[in-house]
Amino acid sequence: MLSGPTVPAKSGTPKQLIVFLHGYGSNGEDLISLAPYFAAVLPDAMFISPNAPHACEMGGFGYQWFSLGGWQPGLDWPTKAWPEIVASGKILDAWLDAQLEKYHLENNQLALIGFSQGTMMSLQVGLRRAAPPAAIIGYSGALMAPDHLAADITARPPVMLIHGEMDPIVPFHEMADAEKVLRANNVPVQTVARPGLPHSIDDAGIIAAAQFLSAKFH
Repeated sequence: MLSGPTVPAKSGTPKQLIVFLHGYGSNGEDLISLAPYFAAVLPDAMFISPNAPHACEMGGFGYQWFSLGGWQPGLDWPTKAWPEIVASGKILDAWLDAQLEKYHLENNQLALIGFSQGTMMSLQVGLRRAAPPAAIIGYSGALMAPDHLAADITARPPVMLIHGEMDPIVPFHEMADAEKVLRANNVPVQTVARPGLPHSIDDAGIIAAAQFLSAKFH
């Protein structure tokens, strides 16, 4: 079962669950630092940032949702990663169900916020849930195996994608590519381009996401 740092709801009793999904080689501590910014507009939300299920193949103290198998920026995503993406997605999906049950919450009280590989997993799982979450927010990510989505999609939550125009790791065009496929599958999506931003999250991206999420929960 996944585990990671948790920030309780400011109000005491959680009415929403926001799950942060970290990027390749990182861990749950990385994104939990965003919790106070979202809690400022969502005082009834609790936050969990689980570690991915696999130790990172690059070593160190980080984790990965799936192997990049020697992938380098600018190359196509490794197709051999798809079975592992599906497997990690099933682990995450079951864990989300368990968390909702634990805190007596429903799918419309759940939001997924991912960064990079965490965005890929947010889209992978959030669009295949039995019932849609309230929202998905993806920073600096991509939609993996887009050709699979039409056959797989079971949920169409509102999505916001935020991406730096100077991203050297996950190219900026991935946001437009994902938007095109999501719209073709009737998923409501908003995009936010961040001029000059590399593979990162900035204040403007946090503000945009917090406003987007607040509107979906109220």
